[in-house]
Amino acid sequence: MGSINQTIVTEILLLGFQDLLHFKMLFLFFLPVFLILTVYGNILIIWLVASNSSLQSPMYFFLTQLSISDLLLTTTIVPNTLYIICSEGVISFKGCIIQFYFYASSIVFECLLLSIMGYDRYLAICNPLRYSSLMNPMVCITLAIMSWMLSFSTELIVMTSIIQLQFCGPNRIDHFFCDLGPLLELSCSDTALFELETLVSCVPFTLFPLIIIAVSYVYIIQAALRISTTSGRAKVFSTCSSHLTVVSIFYGTLTGNYMIPSKRKSLTVNKIASLLYTVVTPMINPIIYSLRNKDIREAVGKFLVK
Repeated sequence: MGSINQTIVTEILLLGFQDLLHFKMLFLFFLPVFLILTVYGNILIIWLVASNSSLQSPMYFFLTQLSISDLLLTTTIVPNTLYIICSEGVISFKGCIIQFYFYASSIVFECLLLSIMGYDRYLAICNPLRYSSLMNPMVCITLAIMSWMLSFSTELIVMTSIIQLQFCGPNRIDHFFCDLGPLLELSCSDTALFELETLVSCVPFTLFPLIIIAVSYVYIIQAALRISTTSGRAKVFSTCSSHLTVVSIFYGTLTGNYMIPSKRKSLTVNKIASLLYTVVTPMINPIIYSLRNKDIREAVGKFLVK
């Protein structure tokens, strides 16, 4: 191997769902439906929050950021997946790296955002008198901007490190998008140090947010248990149920996917698990908040009446 790294692989063949060819028509039907529902649902959430004075609160501002992140994730993955199913699935090496960049950035941002939303619920329930001052509009905007900047800058460093590796084939990835693990399998460089650096960098952006969420809900539960009335406790939990459901689905599918070893026998399971958090989760997030949130339901009702 030469001392100067160079990218020999210029095109990558994404095999997609070749092991599930008998489900091709189902994918061609459901993926566009999921894409349309995701785009419509998340844009509707953004529009409702922007146009309704009753939804001008930190919780709903962060909900719009979640919708933007879900839109980014879905539009990064689904259109290219449909292209793979309908054609040979060839993507340029640069295109593959760019897809991974936006995919990974949206995942990191969602981890950070979910922790902020959990902390927001903690302040609203455990410190209601100071909530409006601690979580004022400027703080909300600052937290959102910092989360976007951290996610994109962190993944830019990762992407830059990937480009420094040497890729000499084979140029096939048995997946429907350019994930990090399958991409590194194409490298003929020693990736041990890079994988260690990636693992270490994932801790503050995936594990720490989960810890913040868990600690926030410990305090929320303690505060709820101190409420004497059943209706009061129910009201507390109702304000958190949507967020907790989204966190459970997001971290459950994400953790489950990356805990599954990428062996030949588990490739199909790996792809299905990836579909859950890249396609299904962004679609159901607006539904969860619409069904379990009274303010959103009322805003949707007014929209439908108009």
